[in-house]
Amino acid sequence: MVEEHIVETRNGSSWQLPAIIVLGLVALGGLAFGWNASSKLDSTQQSVATQLKATQQSVQQDMSSLKDRLAQDEKANTDLQGDLKVVTTKLKITQGQLKKARTEAAQLNDATTQKLTALDTSVHSELSTKATTDDVKTVDTKVVGVKTDLDATREDLKMARSEMGTLIARNHDEIDQLRRLGERDYLEFTIVGKNKPQKVGNVTVELKGVNEKRNQFSAAVTVEDKKFEKKNRAMNEPIFFYTSGTHIPEEIVVNKVGKNTISGYVSVPKANSQTAASASKSGN
Repeated sequence: MVEEHIVETRNGSSWQLPAIIVLGLVALGGLAFGWNASSKLDSTQQSVATQLKATQQSVQQDMSSLKDRLAQDEKANTDLQGDLKVVTTKLKITQGQLKKARTEAAQLNDATTQKLTALDTSVHSELSTKATTDDVKTVDTKVVGVKTDLDATREDLKMARSEMGTLIARNHDEIDQLRRLGERDYLEFTIVGKNKPQKVGNVTVELKGVNEKRNQFSAAVTVEDKKFEKKNRAMNEPIFFYTSGTHIPEEIVVNKVGKNTISGYVSVPKANSQTAASASKSGN
């Protein structure tokens, strides 16, 4: 009986030791896994923190850039408002000048019509009071002259008008018709060749280029030592300019375009000529 008890005790101790070893290995594996997971967590946290910091810096830079652009936009808006105010003011002045020019043109036509009517009345009066053959011939000559002037005036009214209300002559004959009105001086010119300045009255004209197909030209104009260029201007399109002390614009009109050549005229109001003469006398 004693021997059986000893055998059973030894068998029980033989399986406990491997079990303890297995449990120990499992525990070590768990520790290793936990340590690995902890390391990965720390690494992930550091990566997230780095990305977050980089994102914050990027956002701050974007905000700074946005503020700069907003400031630039505000400045540009202020400048545009200022430019708009200047343009609006100039436009009002231009509209006022245009209205004045149209009024003067209308008055000019009325004055011309009144003169012709008065002359026609005078001629008919002479016809009714003079009966001799010589007198009748003289009066008939006047009647023919009046009729010619009336026809010329009718042709004048068919001419195109500029934005300032002035009549635009398209050839030499129409320039002569405008001369007969007596309101302006007309100085005709022809320029042959590029970059050859030519003095016409109180202005210098220099041909820069010609486009025959489109009837366009480019020219440099010098007025009182001030030079400005007009590019791709059409025939019969007036170029207006002012001289010192004058309020009525002078104009340059090119009514013929050829190969490296242009022809036209400079139109000077009589009032400008008188103003210039008065200024010259006062300067002396």
